[in-house]
Amino acid sequence: MRKVIGVGETILDILFKDGVPYRAIPGGSVFNGFVSLRRLGVPGIFISELGNDPVGDMIHRFMDENGISTGYLDRYPDRKSPVSLAFLDEKHHADYVFYHDYPDQRLAVPLPKIEEDDIFIFGSYYALNPVLREQIVEFLDYARERKAIIYYDPNFRKAHAHDAIRLTPTVLDNLGYADIVRGSDEDFFHLFGETNMAQTYAEHIQFYCPLFVSTHGADGVSLFTGSFHERFNAPSISPVSTIGAGDNFNAGLIYGLLKYDIRHDDLATLGKEEWGKIIRCGMDLATEVCLSNDNYISKDFASTYTNQS
Repeated sequence: MRKVIGVGETILDILFKDGVPYRAIPGGSVFNGFVSLRRLGVPGIFISELGNDPVGDMIHRFMDENGISTGYLDRYPDRKSPVSLAFLDEKHHADYVFYHDYPDQRLAVPLPKIEEDDIFIFGSYYALNPVLREQIVEFLDYARERKAIIYYDPNFRKAHAHDAIRLTPTVLDNLGYADIVRGSDEDFFHLFGETNMAQTYAEHIQFYCPLFVSTHGADGVSLFTGSFHERFNAPSISPVSTIGAGDNFNAGLIYGLLKYDIRHDDLATLGKEEWGKIIRCGMDLATEVCLSNDNYISKDFASTYTNQS
C-alpha cells in the first residue's frame, strides 16, 4: 500500500484571541496535514524532533493517540521543545511568534523506507534552515531516487520576508526537487514580491516544477500545469480560524492523489477533470478545518469523509 512520508517541525501552538490565550495544541505545517491524513487512514512515516521535556511528552502522546509513528522522532536531551504563539486577528488570520531551544546536532534519524509512488511532503522554513539542509537534501535525494512523488509547500511566512533574498537559492533548489508545488499567494508575495500568480509561475516556478497550485483563501485555487491554467472557486464560509487551512489543503490534495490512484508517471498527463476532483479534496479538508479551532480535521469528519469516498 502506498504511504506518505513527511518531514517537518513539531511544535506546541498556543492560540490567542483578543490578547487572551485560549488553547494549546500540537502543530507544525507538515505535522497538521499529517494528523489529518492519519485520521483518514492513510499510512505514513513522520520525521521530526522534540525536546525531552513536558511539552515534548505531551506531543509524543498526541502522536501515539493519532497513530503517527514516533520511530523517526529525534528526542534531544537537555533542550526544550519549540512553542509558537498564534495571535488571531478580526478576520481569524494568525500572526506567529516562535520560541525554540534547539541543540547543535539535530534530526539524527535514519532514512525511512520509501517506495515508488509514495508521496514525500516537506516545506516551510524547516526545509530552508541551513542547520538542517544536509539532512533534508539526503531525504530528498533518496525520495527522488525511489521515484516518490515529491510535494513542496514553501509556506514562506512574513517573519522571514526580510531574509527572502538569502533564502531564495534554497527555495529554488527545493522547487527543483518537487513534482508538485503548492503555496498561498501570501507565501509568494513574501518570497518574490509578486501578487500575480501567473507571473510568479512563469518567472519563478515553471522552469523548476511544471505543476503549481496556488491557494487564495476565499478567492479559490489556481492550477498551472504547463499545458493549461484552471481556476477553482472556494466555498463561501464564515471561518472560525484559518490556522492549518493550507496544511490541510495539502493533506486533502495528497488524499486525492491516493484516492484516485495517481502515480508519479501520471502527473504529466492529468486533465482538468481529474485535477478538479483532486483539488476538491483539498478544499474539503481546508474548509472543515476553517470551521473549527483545531489544526486538523476531526475524527468524526474523517470517518464520514472516508465512508463517502
